Amino acid sequence: MSEQTVQLEAALKIHLLLVDDDLEFKEIMQRHLGRIGIHLSVSACCLDALDLLEAQSADVVIMDMNMPGMDGIQCLRKVKERWPLVEVIILTGHASVKSGIEGMESGAFDYCLKPIDVRELIEKIELAAQKALINREDALLVPAAPSVAPQPKPTP
Repeated sequence: MSEQTVQLEAALKIHLLLVDDDLEFKEIMQRHLGRIGIHLSVSACCLDALDLLEAQSADVVIMDMNMPGMDGIQCLRKVKERWPLVEVIILTGHASVKSGIEGMESGAFDYCLKPIDVRELIEKIELAAQKALINREDALLVPAAPSVAPQPKPTP
């Protein structure tokens, strides 16, 4: 087993959604992540991403902070409200580290600065994927609430 395969064990088992309005960045990431075997969907804006999440689930979302329409923080909050088990990695520019911190405070798994160090992003994807898989397993272990209220025991 190669070192890369070991590093990407969890990331190869999840579905990733990339949300960014930069077409060139999306194409580069789609080629790069697809080549290493990560199952990926892309969206150009938050509203489309929310629609995509309704149609097909994702385990990890990579989301740019600055997009037309709804910004990344608003979108992150909607994602975490509707799909609390989805892990979100925020992309933010060097000048807006504050946005990354605000994203973390709003429930993001982590953030990455643009321009992106692809190796760093892949490491963060793997860590987020590990957490997403744990979230999924934990959700399966939580017992369902009883559909009928327990009956009181008869008194002797």
